[in-house]
Amino acid sequence: MLYKLFFSILFFTIIISCKSPEARRPLQSASGTFIKESVERNKKIYTEEKSYIQKIMANDSTTDYISSENGFWYYYNSRDTTNTEMPDLGDVVKFTYDIKDLDGSIILSEKENGLQQYKVDQSNQDLISGVREGIKLMKEGETVTFLFPSYKAFGYYGIEEKLGTNIPVQSTITLHSIEQSNEN
Repeated sequence: MLYKLFFSILFFTIIISCKSPEARRPLQSASGTFIKESVERNKKIYTEEKSYIQKIMANDSTTDYISSENGFWYYYNSRDTTNTEMPDLGDVVKFTYDIKDLDGSIILSEKENGLQQYKVDQSNQDLISGVREGIKLMKEGETVTFLFPSYKAFGYYGIEEKLGTNIPVQSTITLHSIEQSNEN
């Protein structure tokens, strides 16, 4: 009789202990409000910068500004209407550029930047996204001035001791040469 009782208790203990483990719940849960607030803040910054840039363009009636699909504006200082070659993926381009605030004060001069060599969409070079995208709109020998909102320029980080955070800039780029890659 003692054996039956012992085996019955052992059997029920085994059955009860076969329950699957329960997942531990986190002590704190993130609600995602930080990301939502960040998105709203960045939208507001972009809207303010866009209206400021559009105000500058409206006050400059002598220049024909072009709106880019990539979220910036530009105009040609010198344009080549005969050349049709624009940089493609893998082409090596040589160019010079400067960075100014929208009032025209120089932040980084052409001399400071020097002659740049860039492999289109394949280089890990420290160029702002606006310059990388703007070069693809140019032809050899052209000079173009771009107006970049801060997210296409230096964004939240700025340039230490030269440019604050979330400041839109303008950049004048001269494309000196395009070396076609073998893949094209």
